[in-house]
Amino acid sequence: MSASTMLATAVLFVWLGMVLAISFMETPLKFRAPGVTVQLGLGIGRLVFRALNAAELVLASVLVIALVVATPPARVVTGAAVAVVVLAAQVALVRPVLSRRSDRVLAGESPPRSRAHYWYVGLELVKVVALPVTGVMLMHL
Repeated sequence: MSASTMLATAVLFVWLGMVLAISFMETPLKFRAPGVTVQLGLGIGRLVFRALNAAELVLASVLVIALVVATPPARVVTGAAVAVVVLAAQVALVRPVLSRRSDRVLAGESPPRSRAHYWYVGLELVKVVALPVTGVMLMHL
């Protein structure tokens, strides 16, 4: 296995761990902590997801570069592309909608429920499948 293939594999699994830890563990648990109001939880969530998405963008960039160098089969490139495109959709399309709604909540309004959370979680689930599948394919080259 080449160094660039090993780097790409490591990036995929680090990225997976970050998504699982933040999106599927920290986020739901934070609202169960004593004294955490919706406003406080939203404020924390905005900071955490901004940081997570920034780290994901760095990891996605490193992944793309490593794969360009490694030139893996098309199936690996497709798996990685799914994860990168999903991240781009989350950052460019879904997070702005979530941010506008959380701005309103933080300003004291009670806006109607949004389906954007469902889109974000659905896209996270796609990523959580694409990342390890792609990593396993790389390990078996």
